Amino acid sequence: MSDPRVGHPDAYKLILEAIDVGVYKPGDRLVESELADRFGVSRTPIREALQRLETQSLLVRDGRSLIVSSLDHNQLAELYVVRAELEGLAARLAARHATDEEVRVLSAMVAEDRALLDDPAALSRANRRFHKQVHLASHNRFLVKQLDLVHRSMALLASTSLAVEGRGENALAEHERIVGAIADRDGDAADDALKAHISKAYETRLRHDAAAAEAAE
Repeated sequence: MSDPRVGHPDAYKLILEAIDVGVYKPGDRLVESELADRFGVSRTPIREALQRLETQSLLVRDGRSLIVSSLDHNQLAELYVVRAELEGLAARLAARHATDEEVRVLSAMVAEDRALLDDPAALSRANRRFHKQVHLASHNRFLVKQLDLVHRSMALLASTSLAVEGRGENALAEHERIVGAIADRDGDAADDALKAHISKAYETRLRHDAAAAEAAE
């Protein structure tokens, strides 16, 4: 008997992408029937996808419903600590193992992303592509897998720090330093540059969240 799901869209990936791009934000309720209609998928794979996302803590129970998880202050701090360490290691390994072609691709990404400075959402997507390319340039499949999990949790952040005025320009300058260190095959400098980049992103987010909380009072 053939599998009825063969040839059909992957419900898990569809829902995960919708969370990642902000279609569903932290606190939003996910309804099985509505998801099935939106993605043109039967309710069985939707149900299985929701269960998988709940197991990964991307969704949480609210009574009988599932809602998109949110990160509290301590969880955010924990996430950024892990992200900085793993991303720094990826940059260090990329300095050692990246091919010349991969380095050129990273450099081109930074140059091309300058055209997106007035579009925070597009710049955020480009930022994820850049970081993914650094991960891949590490040539360590186990590290890439762990970083995928970390970046999956980043989808639970309701906004991008790149929307803060001036952050986009600074982030691209930081990307340039990361690529420069990788191109120079300087693992220490690449590690330091990427950790500094994550630290600045975290600091920007904390400032933004504090201002938003004050404005809401």
